[in-house]
Amino acid sequence: MAKVGKRYQEAVKAFDRTGYYEPLEAFAIVKANAKAKFDETIEVAFKLGIDTRHADQQIRGAIVLPHGTGKTRSVLVFAKGDKAKEAEAAGADFVGAEDMIAKIEQGWFGFDVVVATPDMMGMVGKLGRVLGPKGLMPNPKTGTVTPDVTRAIREIKAGKIEYRAEKAGIIHAPIGKASFSAEQLFENYRTLGETIQKAKPAAAKGQYIRSITVSSTMGPGVSINPAKAL
Repeated sequence: MAKVGKRYQEAVKAFDRTGYYEPLEAFAIVKANAKAKFDETIEVAFKLGIDTRHADQQIRGAIVLPHGTGKTRSVLVFAKGDKAKEAEAAGADFVGAEDMIAKIEQGWFGFDVVVATPDMMGMVGKLGRVLGPKGLMPNPKTGTVTPDVTRAIREIKAGKIEYRAEKAGIIHAPIGKASFSAEQLFENYRTLGETIQKAKPAAAKGQYIRSITVSSTMGPGVSINPAKAL
């Protein structure tokens, strides 16, 4: 931990933590400070002026990033019959029904995303208490409850991410890896940012995007000027 702490302190000294940066400049700084021995994930955090206690101010959805996330995610599909065969043909890593439910109830979580056909949700709903807290519960709003399992799987494999405003009104989302160029990170960031901007609730008051911070897995956060966010 001491070595990581020293690296972090050195990274902080390399830029003005009290200032705002243009997006491309911010990504260049984050990349320069991503010095771990692995390809660090780059994440963005949008602090929004919303009150998630109200149903009409909750924000949730999914988008496919232009350059993906740099991570291959494993997909579990709950389906039966022809839809199960379709899911297997489309590249799902795991496909099943009662058998997969039993494995999860026994503590198995060897997957990153869950997709389900609509007819399976009565069964999958029983897993809400274990999948929900992990952000793995299929949801129509994110396209993970759908009869078109082929499209869902392909989008996920291509870099589709889910985003959701937490209680404090913050959306955290991965937008790539440190090995991405600053331009690739910016294009992914802009796609997400524009989507969030369009999702602004009519009931939201005052400044909508309050702050934006980008960081790598082991690095410090760099602030982007919310007034020039996109």
